Amino acid sequence: MLKHLHIQNYALISKLDIDFGEGFSVLTGETGAGKTIILGALALVLGARADTKAITDGEDKCIIEAEFDDCIVRRELYANGKSRSFVDDGVVTLQELKVLANRLIDIHSQHANLLIENADFQLEVVDAISQNEALREDYTAHYEAYTAAVEEWHRLQALAKKSQQDADYIQYRFTMLDEANLQAGELEELEEEHYRLSHAEEIRSALELAVEALSGEQGSALEALRTCRLEDAAPELQQRIDSARIELQDIAHEADRALNRVEMDPQRLEWVEERIGSLNELMHKFSAQSIDELIQTRDELAEQVKRLDSFDFDIAQAEKGVKAQKEILTTSAKALTQSRKAVVPQICKQLTEGLKRLGVTHAKVEIPISATPDFTPSGCDEVQILFAANLNQSLRPVSEVASGGEISRLMLCVKAMIAGTKGLPTIIFDEIDTGVSGNIAIQMAAIMREMSAHRQIIAITHLPQIAAVGQTHYKVFKADTQTRTETHIALLSKDERIEEIASMLSGKNPSQEAINTAKELINRTS
Repeated sequence: MLKHLHIQNYALISKLDIDFGEGFSVLTGETGAGKTIILGALALVLGARADTKAITDGEDKCIIEAEFDDCIVRRELYANGKSRSFVDDGVVTLQELKVLANRLIDIHSQHANLLIENADFQLEVVDAISQNEALREDYTAHYEAYTAAVEEWHRLQALAKKSQQDADYIQYRFTMLDEANLQAGELEELEEEHYRLSHAEEIRSALELAVEALSGEQGSALEALRTCRLEDAAPELQQRIDSARIELQDIAHEADRALNRVEMDPQRLEWVEERIGSLNELMHKFSAQSIDELIQTRDELAEQVKRLDSFDFDIAQAEKGVKAQKEILTTSAKALTQSRKAVVPQICKQLTEGLKRLGVTHAKVEIPISATPDFTPSGCDEVQILFAANLNQSLRPVSEVASGGEISRLMLCVKAMIAGTKGLPTIIFDEIDTGVSGNIAIQMAAIMREMSAHRQIIAITHLPQIAAVGQTHYKVFKADTQTRTETHIALLSKDERIEEIASMLSGKNPSQEAINTAKELINRTS
């Protein structure tokens, strides 16, 4: 239940605090007094889209806080366009706020009457009366599983089709790389070998000179070192000379062996050059930077070639999965349909009786449920409320035959019917009495008063017949200050309430007759 509403710096409201009680409350006031502003502030704190234009001119932010039985909800809107939401002083996301609000309160705005023409809303009404939430949750889970299975099946089909189109090209590219017999590190080894083969003569000449200089018979380094004998004069130096001679002798032997390994092989050089050219051409064709990348591409193509053979099996398995999920979903959809069809007679009866009570004497309501062409997120049912207000009038969709007043009455009957099933603690009606007057208005007020026995009902109205039935009466009005016009709300006393209802009957400065009529209206429902 909504216990208290605080509004600060919102539109024409500098600061407003109002307590709400149980039962049936009414808000009245002249057109333009600010009833819509208060409702807009309440919608904002419950998660409606924020608009910085709603902030009072010259202020940095506005604050709306609503206190309910179990929690306090607050919304702060800043001039820079940002907003923050709180539940019991804890920050929450706007989506979390909306989810909570849907369990706390239902605001039936003037535009909400159009919902009765909406197929989705009509389906929601049937579901609310059937109380089939468990069946709907079960269907939703199976529907998601079914759609996921269908998507996977289609994905594999599309992939197989594309792969089949590319099969020859994939096979050609794989064969090209596979037959190349790629080896990691091969290019670097070939480039080293190519250098040796292409420079064999230069390398051989250099090694021959080195061997001759180190160990030749005439004037070599080793020959010169052998003539150095310093054992007696400088034994330490002789020891170093001997070590140097041994090292040079080893170098000479290595150089000689290297010389013997140098090959002058034009055929091998030609093959190496061709192999290096082939590898570079492959890297260019496959946009690779190394042999390792070519090997990775080859392995990926091998996997694609392998998958080409497995697509038929995978698609067949996916199709089996779709059929299995469809069977489960079909069973779930049938159960959902049965739950809906089972309550249709009850709904038609309640709506017809409610409409007759509200003056539509010859009202007829039927709700055919037809099958949709395919599964939908809400089942396989298409619901349409058909309505006729007069004798010998054929049943047709509400939008085609109902007047504004009839739609208002039908919507009130719907709300009264589903209020208990949804368990909402508070419902606000914003001029649901549009298009009605007189005794019909009294009956509408009576229905709202009956609804208030089990929940809080707040009605914004211009009709004195409805205002008189309220257990608590608030008046919304404007007042001018030296600098601005502001909206206020006040809880009316008994005498103030009589005067307000009398004014609604006959205008400002009501006559004694209007005052007496106002008293009579109030006494009739007290």
